[in-house]
Amino acid sequence: MSSPPRVAFFADSFHDVNGAALTCREFEAFARRRNYPFLSVHAGPQQRFEQQGEMRVLEMRRSKLSIALDTDLRFDPLLLLMRSEVVRQVRQFQPDIVHLTSPGDFGILGAIAADAVHVPLALAWHTNIHEFAARRVHNALRFLPSGFADRVSWNVEKIVLNFSLWFYGRGSVLFAPNQELIDLLHDGTAVPTVLMERGIDTNIFSPLHRTRTDDDFVMGFVGRLQPEKNVRLLAELEESLLKAGHTRFRFLLVGRGDERPWLEANLKQAEFTGVLSGKALSEAYANMDLFVFPSQTDTFGNVIQEAAASGVPSVVTNSGGPKFLVKHGVDGFVARNNEEFCSYAATVLADRALQKRFSIAARLKSLHNSWDRVFERVYEGYAQVLGRATVA
Repeated sequence: MSSPPRVAFFADSFHDVNGAALTCREFEAFARRRNYPFLSVHAGPQQRFEQQGEMRVLEMRRSKLSIALDTDLRFDPLLLLMRSEVVRQVRQFQPDIVHLTSPGDFGILGAIAADAVHVPLALAWHTNIHEFAARRVHNALRFLPSGFADRVSWNVEKIVLNFSLWFYGRGSVLFAPNQELIDLLHDGTAVPTVLMERGIDTNIFSPLHRTRTDDDFVMGFVGRLQPEKNVRLLAELEESLLKAGHTRFRFLLVGRGDERPWLEANLKQAEFTGVLSGKALSEAYANMDLFVFPSQTDTFGNVIQEAAASGVPSVVTNSGGPKFLVKHGVDGFVARNNEEFCSYAATVLADRALQKRFSIAARLKSLHNSWDRVFERVYEGYAQVLGRATVA
């Protein structure tokens, strides 16, 4: 059996609070557990380099001139001034393959390094940045006639997508979290594309963390309170439930973002916690009865798995990755439009026996989604490029 390949991993989001950053941290932890040769390059609060066994970490601090792309994502053009040092570290590490997570500042550095040391590129698609950009632009132009805003946002989405496909076309192997994106990337780049899902820790997220004893029905959301998450649909959901005569319910919203003031003004029965982590986050999930996730842009939806592991079924939209994580009518519902989204949530609220069946099914399904298996498949993808046998 061959030795594992030497992987230089460049992450544009690492210490942040989002699904992509979580996946990157888990990937580094996986390589550390296995003592695989791994160079992790990412942003952090300090400039540091450390080596422990086969694990090397190069953490670089973004400058004050970095540009905010999102609540927890920045782009620093001045990082290019560090390219000689980065290439030196990569050359010294002698990677077999360079793995990038997006066309951000660290992704660009990784591409430069791969060219310099003449090794293949692996690229993972974590975020539909073209859809994010379009929604942000549309939201900013909301005061203009809708037709104009639609045209501008559509053009922005097309431009960003075309750039992304050009960038990903540089790869030798690509990774994507669902079949729709596998098809998009393969059709747009002709590069072999491999499924890379996400794992879940079923001890951190578990029904055992539930502390609530009241009989209210709690509908939860965890994530960025941003336009691309379509969170204003939650106000429509609340209105429809109240009109139908439901009163014993409330929302629990975990996260931060620009939409919070609007939601606070338009939701009558909601608690806003801000960002939670650790025990507080585990308890927040377990204290929910239904997870309502209206996003139409998520590529996967780690939060769906976290809710499921906590014994919480979900109602999601039929756009993006979350629909692949919910088996309709078994552990939740997949809605085709806003009306169905509200109707399905009302159905679960009104039928506690159904909620219980969904809860058990969601928890059982989550027990099979380990992080180790996710990253073992990534190394199988490397093997396709490098012509090696799969490592154990």
